[in-house]
Amino acid sequence: MPAILTPTQAMWLADALLALHVGIVVFVVGLLPLVLIGGVLRWRWVRHFGLRLTHLGLMVFIAAQAWLGQLCPLTVWEQDLRRIAGQTRYGESFIGHWLSRLLYWDAPWWAFVAAYTVFALCTLLTWWWVKPRR
Repeated sequence: MPAILTPTQAMWLADALLALHVGIVVFVVGLLPLVLIGGVLRWRWVRHFGLRLTHLGLMVFIAAQAWLGQLCPLTVWEQDLRRIAGQTRYGESFIGHWLSRLLYWDAPWWAFVAAYTVFALCTLLTWWWVKPRR
């Protein structure tokens, strides 16, 4: 049976998945201070219920995964694609090299659990500080 993906296709998909992953991280991390600032400055969009629910849902999912000792599914899928591409490390593509440096940090697991938990609690608290509207 022929391979579903060529190594080149797998590399491009892995890079695209990594870019998506970084975009999600920027959304999750960046939205919290924007909500707080927007609450003070009375920006209406920071009270959008769907936006805030998505933000909270992502953060709770991330924190729960850390507590369960699981990697993010995007990381797992990207690593599988890199294996198909024959890449043994992130530096083998330009995008993989630079974006992985932003996303993947070398720290003990407990540090991620603590950081994600605190961030999830802060995200939850913004529901009281800057209440979303339906």
